Amino acid sequence: MALADTPAALDRLDKGFAAQRFAVDLHDELETRQLIEQVVERCGGLDVLVHCAAYVGTTQVPGWGVPFDEQSVAAWDSALRVNLTAAFVLTQAARPHLARSGHGSVVFVSSIYGLIGPDWSLYQGTTMANPAAYGASKAGLRQLARYLSTAFAPEIRVNVLTPGGVWRGQPDSFVARYEARTPLGRMACEGDFKGAIAFLASDLSAYVTGQELVVDGGFTAW
Repeated sequence: MALADTPAALDRLDKGFAAQRFAVDLHDELETRQLIEQVVERCGGLDVLVHCAAYVGTTQVPGWGVPFDEQSVAAWDSALRVNLTAAFVLTQAARPHLARSGHGSVVFVSSIYGLIGPDWSLYQGTTMANPAAYGASKAGLRQLARYLSTAFAPEIRVNVLTPGGVWRGQPDSFVARYEARTPLGRMACEGDFKGAIAFLASDLSAYVTGQELVVDGGFTAW
């Protein structure tokens, strides 16, 4: 397994398999392309690519987690570079290796905010943010996946996992409002997505491509 993440990410993984860490600046095209070659060289090949890196509402970047009129072009560009452009670069670099694997699968992690607009009543009385570039980039991943699913077929499958809100210590008022409009009555935890990722990444979904699996407790079912 290859991770472009912090060392703490390795500690959160289930045990029972080997994991390796690869550091990369996803703003940098060359570094991003070289990551794929580093993974292939060290691991002997590449079967699955999951892109889940993103600027989120709590990302500390000037001009990001602020009211719309204060959101900056620099923050917008930086977020799209990580959230969307990096997915384009990674898949372009990984394509020949995924094709050779015989089980090539790409999974993009989008968001319900790539499907729907924010309900601002959830945020009242909090300092939480939902920047415009977040939803725009997540929606872009959905369309990129559709494009690649036909461009990479039949050797490589490309699908999207679309999570709902994940509990990470948000204010009680936000959590209560969010849970009240979620049919399953709670926010998600990271473990809620394990089965969906395993399905989309593996041959369990061997006849699935260009599709989106929404795991949101029913939030978008209304």
